[in-house]
Amino acid sequence: MNTINNTKAYIALIYVCIIWGTTYLAIRIGVLHYPAFLFAGIRQTLAGIILMFIALMMSKKKDLSLQNILKQMLVGFLLLTIGNGCVTWGEKYIPSGIAALICSVMPIFAVGFNLLFSKKEHFSATIGLGMFLGICGVGLIFRHNLADLANPLYLVGILSVLLATVSWALGSILNKKNLKPVNPMFNSGLQLFFGGIFMLVLSPAIDDLHHVQLWQPEGLFALLYLIIFGSVLAYTAYMYALSKLPVGLATIYAYINPLIAVIMGYIVLSEPLNIYTALAFITIAIGVYIVNKGYRDQHKKQERLSADIEMAEALAATPQID
Repeated sequence: MNTINNTKAYIALIYVCIIWGTTYLAIRIGVLHYPAFLFAGIRQTLAGIILMFIALMMSKKKDLSLQNILKQMLVGFLLLTIGNGCVTWGEKYIPSGIAALICSVMPIFAVGFNLLFSKKEHFSATIGLGMFLGICGVGLIFRHNLADLANPLYLVGILSVLLATVSWALGSILNKKNLKPVNPMFNSGLQLFFGGIFMLVLSPAIDDLHHVQLWQPEGLFALLYLIIFGSVLAYTAYMYALSKLPVGLATIYAYINPLIAVIMGYIVLSEPLNIYTALAFITIAIGVYIVNKGYRDQHKKQERLSADIEMAEALAATPQID
């Protein structure tokens, strides 16, 4: 049975690695036809409703307390409204592959927030080296595109995706603080729903809603693809893989998604692909790996220390036999 479950988990993980790598392309196609926040808001709101329905079908348990709802609203705002919304808006002005590469440094920001907010976390040379490589990787992205930075819209697009990455990291940290959530899939549906609603509220202030044509076959296909495959199925598959596989293995998607996004953008939309793009991907992937390794090594050291302390306390409590 475990072998069967692991096989399914590996299939789910492969699905996540591929699909989440293609969502950047689908977003790019969507924003070519629709206003960004309107497009992303409809996507996440509908995905949230579907995910909550599926979660309630699987388990009737749900936490509708004001405290939990406010928390999911905050996490949804950080992860979806700012995180996904700003990526979607930024892709109006920058290639989808570039957006994916910038987003791939999210784990580095997450570790940085952990170091900043948690007294249990400590900076190390390994983590510092990984962060430095990640920053160098982002720098390489722009090495071949310095002229594009002179374009205010391109620069704003870059800054928008960077803001999204920071917000996603912060939202992920806050989301981890509830150690025993009731029906976590339902909570994720709430996050998608509220994040989408906030985007729809902000859309009139941010988007240009004049001359919006609803019937855009390519845009509608991209929207449907993102709702079903990118949000509902991919998230469910990731949660399943995470429950069956080690965290270090389940999060391997973070290294694969940018590569798929860059290749798909090149094939479908003829987005630029050059030696600097390849070097940026390799450098960022290595940097993220080193940061995660330093972080895991630190936690293993703390776990060993805690185990040693517990053993010493147990020995101290053991009656002496004279």
